[in-house]
Amino acid sequence: MSYAWYGHGGFYRPGYRDGAKLNLHMMCLGKNWDPDEGIYGSIRSNDGTNPPAIPQDFIQLVKKAMKSSHEVICEESGVRNALNILPNVSPDICFSELLFNKRETRPASAEFLYGDQRDIEKAEKVVLECGDVLIFGGRSRHVFHGVTVVIPDSAPKMLVDETNLRPGRFNLTFRQY
Repeated sequence: MSYAWYGHGGFYRPGYRDGAKLNLHMMCLGKNWDPDEGIYGSIRSNDGTNPPAIPQDFIQLVKKAMKSSHEVICEESGVRNALNILPNVSPDICFSELLFNKRETRPASAEFLYGDQRDIEKAEKVVLECGDVLIFGGRSRHVFHGVTVVIPDSAPKMLVDETNLRPGRFNLTFRQY
């Protein structure tokens, strides 16, 4: 893992006033999320810096994913305007999360649960592969969801070779404030 992303403005391990720490490393882009206060802000409470801007490449990826999703919605559902089902998003917040896994080696794919109820037994399960995009928007924005199993040794060799990432899960969550 490149440590250039750590330090002022980079990844950190968020926590609460009582000293408890979340089991992940986080870097917010655009605006900062404070888990203790439950609010977005312009200053990071851990180091007093402004969150870095969202890179334009990330914004273009979101736009491309939304366009592709709208095309699939129109094709599969027969609607003419997919925006009625999945509104566009212009992200101004990006949560970058690293969850390190000490027992596994280089996982990248994961079993992902989602459902209408907060019940694991009733949730649907899908395997998300490295590079997959999952969009929650419109009516699905607040569905129950989470990762149950990270699949070991599932990262593409090129990704492992070029990034030298530690074992774990990395995800980007984009939101519109």
